[in-house]
Amino acid sequence: MDFVALLMGLCFSLMWSSAFATGRIIVVDASPLAVLALRFAISGAIAVMVARMRGQSWHLSPAIRRSVLIFGFCQNGLYLGLNFVALQWVEGALASVIASAMPLIVAAIGFAQGERLSRLGFGGLVAGFAGVALIMAGRITQGADVTGVALCVIAATALAFATRQVKAVSAGGNLLMVVGLQMLVGSALLAVAALAFETPRFHVTPQLVATLTYQIFIPGLTATMVWFALVGRVGAIRASTFHFLNPFFGVAIAAVLLGERVSLTDIIGVLIAMAGILAVQMARQAPR
Repeated sequence: MDFVALLMGLCFSLMWSSAFATGRIIVVDASPLAVLALRFAISGAIAVMVARMRGQSWHLSPAIRRSVLIFGFCQNGLYLGLNFVALQWVEGALASVIASAMPLIVAAIGFAQGERLSRLGFGGLVAGFAGVALIMAGRITQGADVTGVALCVIAATALAFATRQVKAVSAGGNLLMVVGLQMLVGSALLAVAALAFETPRFHVTPQLVATLTYQIFIPGLTATMVWFALVGRVGAIRASTFHFLNPFFGVAIAAVLLGERVSLTDIIGVLIAMAGILAVQMARQAPR
């Protein structure tokens, strides 16, 4: 974990966390599934075009093709699709905190499948979920939509499953092509879902154009590229350590950008969740 990796991790966490507040701005003027399908179609087309210009091939091995399909379906389709739908009713801070529980869900799945977990890891797992639950309970008592919260939880679980595919997806030397193709997979899934479940709505405003452009190039292309590059540099477990910063960044960005109120319960829950996520990731890095 050298200086470059630390800088990449901080930048990734900041960009990743900003997607929730900006996503909440987008769904004011556009239907969530349709606008997300458009975002991924543009991002994926740009990535594939640039990858071809750089000589990268879209002829991938069967294992990487399978992982691209799973990653595109789970992260871009289920995870972001469900989160964008939920952002119609749930504040950006709450959505980002629930999503940041992904490393905890990954560890919990591994534990349920028989993976050993140290005392530090188990304590972090309990503390992390307790912190997220504290924030969720506080927001629900203040009127947060229960259906929206449930969608965020399902989305985080889908992201945890997708994360287990990162190592395979980031292999093979065609990183930008892989990023573009998994975005196009998500775009296709979301387009079908938009036609089936919603009436497409686009109220073109300067605010919508600015935030959609930001999401295409920053949380979309740049953050995804940085994440895969970080995984290739330090491994998936060490890279996932930076997720402990996401609750703080997510709440802070929502407060600054959207003026969302931050309560004492939120602050306590964020600190507990951050400590729990960090403990789980430290335990996973420890030598067996």
